[in-house]
Amino acid sequence: MLDSALRPVKDRLLAPFAKTPIGRVHPTAISAVGLAFSIGAAVAASQRLAVVAVVLWLLGRVADGVDGLAARSTGRASDLGGLLDFTFDTIGYATIPIGVAFGVDTRTGWIVTAALLAAFYLNAVSLGYVAALIEKRTLAAAHPKATSVVLPRGVIEGTETIVFFTLALTFIDASPWIWAVMTVLVIITALERVRWAAKELT
Repeated sequence: MLDSALRPVKDRLLAPFAKTPIGRVHPTAISAVGLAFSIGAAVAASQRLAVVAVVLWLLGRVADGVDGLAARSTGRASDLGGLLDFTFDTIGYATIPIGVAFGVDTRTGWIVTAALLAAFYLNAVSLGYVAALIEKRTLAAAHPKATSVVLPRGVIEGTETIVFFTLALTFIDASPWIWAVMTVLVIITALERVRWAAKELT
């Protein structure tokens, strides 16, 4: 809600960083450092090290602001870089609540964390799909028989999701192992789509 109003302020505050040696680092490397800070914050939160967690989290947010400025100021902005930045942010936003849940480690804490991550999932899917629909007219000309948007193929798609969910609901005691296998395959799918993007968007 406040992003559009605060973005110019953020850019002014972080612009000096883009003019330092940090600004000459590859933007994706800066994004990766931001992700590392976020993961570190999650680990610190799981150990109830609040000050360390907050400092690492805020450093990660600074890195997330600097990467875009560095990309634009050095002419290295790209669709792939934007995708990787968004992906790293998503990982960070998932790990922080999980780290906090480990720190609290109560049934209520885990339930609320699951609800939050489900809300993140809904928001990410709706955001991505709406963005894709905006480009629908362009894509429709090249893919007239496609559904609303064209999606790269992956190991886990709708059919596989139905199978895994059916197995988990049928064999509830084995569901942790079923979810573990599905998690690995979903990560592989995401990586495959990033690889596809690296080939198609550069």
